[in-house]
Amino acid sequence: MRLDGAARRLVVVSYNIHRGVGLDGRRDLDRIADVIAEVAPDVVGLQEVIREAGVPHADQAAYLAERLEMTEVVMGETRPHGNGIYGNAVLTRLPVLGSDRCDLSRGAREPRGCLRVDLDVRGTPLHVFNCHFGLALRERREQLELLSGFIRGRELLAGPRVVMGDFNEWHRGPVTRGLRREFSSPMRRMRRTHPAMFPLFPLDRIYWDSELQAAAFHTHRSRLSRVASDHLPVVAHLHVRHRGVRPASYVVGDALPPAE
Repeated sequence: MRLDGAARRLVVVSYNIHRGVGLDGRRDLDRIADVIAEVAPDVVGLQEVIREAGVPHADQAAYLAERLEMTEVVMGETRPHGNGIYGNAVLTRLPVLGSDRCDLSRGAREPRGCLRVDLDVRGTPLHVFNCHFGLALRERREQLELLSGFIRGRELLAGPRVVMGDFNEWHRGPVTRGLRREFSSPMRRMRRTHPAMFPLFPLDRIYWDSELQAAAFHTHRSRLSRVASDHLPVVAHLHVRHRGVRPASYVVGDALPPAE
């Protein structure tokens, strides 16, 4: 593939870390960190993350970021957990411009959410959405509608989008069809990720806007990744083309209006 000299290559990962508990029943964050380090990512979207204070290794997002030498951590809370919170996190080596969260919770089912983190890629804003959907079909249909409103703020978000996460869709269904319509690509993005030892179901996905050139997309399978969590991580190699000076109308973080 021929690339513009101003393009920046990014390695993007989505990984459900199962609160750090592996298939052997052991909670081992060092093992999770080693799996992530095997692919040397620039951006990691994690699901099922715990952040608690005062207990060694209990702030899982901060611990993993330190182990991986990632300078930025953004957490998207979905519910309380002990003396802290539980939800989705984004770790990155890139500067963070802002962030927002969309509540995907439906009725009495387990709280769910999507975290958006705005990143600066050499002057080009990149918007990363990290999601965790529910287990029921009707729940996921409704969550797709909520997510659609959150990610379609194109007039508010000046830059390409990457949507990742654990979508809990075991076979091709409404989530797959909806996201494939929104993010068209000739590259196949359905890879089996669960259960990690003998993966059968493509629960974990990464989607991206067509203006991002994709070099590769794959499931990371290694001896360690098959036991560290009940999910395998998925990895995308993307190229962000430099747009020049960021538009003056671009607004980030708390100044962004809420999604309709």
